[in-house]
Amino acid sequence: MQPAAKLRFDIECVRNLLNSPLDRSVRRLYPCPRTVNIAWVRPGSSTVFTHADILAPARLLLLTGNKGCVRDRPSGRIEFEVVNGRSGRQGAVSLPGVLYRLYERRLQRSLAPNRIPGHIGVVVDGNRRWARLAGAPTREGHQAGADKILEFLGWCGDLGVKVVTLYMLSTDNMGRSEDELRELLGVIGNTLDRLGEGKNVRVHPVGALETLPADLAAKLRSLGEQTAAVEGVHVNVAVGYGGRREIVDAVKGLLRHAEADGRGLAEVADALTVDDISQYLYTSGQPDPDLVIRTSGEQRLSGFLMWQSAYSEYYFCEALWPDFRRLDFLRALRDYASRQRRFGA
Repeated sequence: MQPAAKLRFDIECVRNLLNSPLDRSVRRLYPCPRTVNIAWVRPGSSTVFTHADILAPARLLLLTGNKGCVRDRPSGRIEFEVVNGRSGRQGAVSLPGVLYRLYERRLQRSLAPNRIPGHIGVVVDGNRRWARLAGAPTREGHQAGADKILEFLGWCGDLGVKVVTLYMLSTDNMGRSEDELRELLGVIGNTLDRLGEGKNVRVHPVGALETLPADLAAKLRSLGEQTAAVEGVHVNVAVGYGGRREIVDAVKGLLRHAEADGRGLAEVADALTVDDISQYLYTSGQPDPDLVIRTSGEQRLSGFLMWQSAYSEYYFCEALWPDFRRLDFLRALRDYASRQRRFGA
């Protein structure tokens, strides 16, 4: 008996291609009398098929006539395990990529340009768990996450997103072990260098730079100055960032300015408005985020853009950040486009 062949497919992706024009065309070329419809597969299910042609309609026939098992995954993927199969016969290993590319194109065509969010905030979470699951050092997880950031910004540029805020290092993260923090700060510094080399994004430091090592803080300031005139995606790099810290810093800045103008505390308090505080935030002058995405399945903000995200839409994705795909991003945009934003009205 050969080892079981394991392939992961995305349930929604397969559902969309079932009965599509491509599906119908292929079925005429490769008729298959017994096809299993997977639309009823639900979380928690575990079903054994005696006829393993679950993906046959789109000519993703794995191996007919063998036994197989389909098990769901929390991320929305399913795993098809062929028992005593001949996994190479249909070129099965390369088929998921083909399937995803077809589905990506269909999904992108469904997005209306006027429904693309102008400002997206991202909590890039899951790098350490990704490394642990891969049996790799933590640094490799952080590096994989950094590589995904550059890829993600390319997607944003292609789709017309104007502003992206990346939550890369919180003030709480500064309490991690000295070795991990040193490695993480090194990865962040290298990522900043790569952003500058690309010459296609405008970088704006967001955070309490005084809490960072002097060389990294200087690099952030320098990169912000060097890219100030770049016409591309505006990237807020949130390093040494905390939402509460930002609001406190904004109030301090407002009070110092008022004192310099000779205004008393009572006068400032009587005239204080929401817009007054907004002017002193790290993102002063920028639009509030329309959409906030968090990866890794965690459903909390962790202090990210607490003031600015009052009316943002949230999207929580199960994928760990290094595994976040363009397909996942398109789904987040589709979900955002389907919502009716009321802004409290």
